[in-house]
Amino acid sequence: MPEQRGKQHHRERISEALKEEIGAILEGELGDPRLGLCYVNEILMAPDGKSARVFIHVDGDEEETRQTLEAVTNAKNFIRSELLLRLGKRYVPELHFVVDRSLELGSRIDELLGRIKKRAKKKT
Repeated sequence: MPEQRGKQHHRERISEALKEEIGAILEGELGDPRLGLCYVNEILMAPDGKSARVFIHVDGDEEETRQTLEAVTNAKNFIRSELLLRLGKRYVPELHFVVDRSLELGSRIDELLGRIKKRAKKKT
C-alpha cells in the first residue's frame, strides 16, 4: 500500500508542475493571435501517467473559446517540447486540452438554487 501512495504523490507533484509550466507558456510564449485570455484550472493525469487532460478556462464568448482551444491544440507539440526542457524529464504525458466549464455550471447551479429559495419563500 505505501507504494501506491508514493505513486499517487508523484503523479500529484507532476500534475502541479505541469499546471504551472503550461500556465506560464500559455500566458507569455504562444504568439498565436487566436489565443484568448485563458488559464489552466486543473490537470487530470491517467493512472499510468502517459496522458493528461488539461482543463483550461477561457474568458470570452463561445467563438473566442473555440478559437483558443484550437490554438492551444495546434500548439500541443510545442508545449510538450517546452515541458521536456523545463521539467528536465525524459517523458511528458500526451496532453489533451479541454475547456473547463465548471465555473459556468457552478454559477448556473447557484442561479437555480436562488430561484428555488425565492419560490419557497413565496409559498410560506
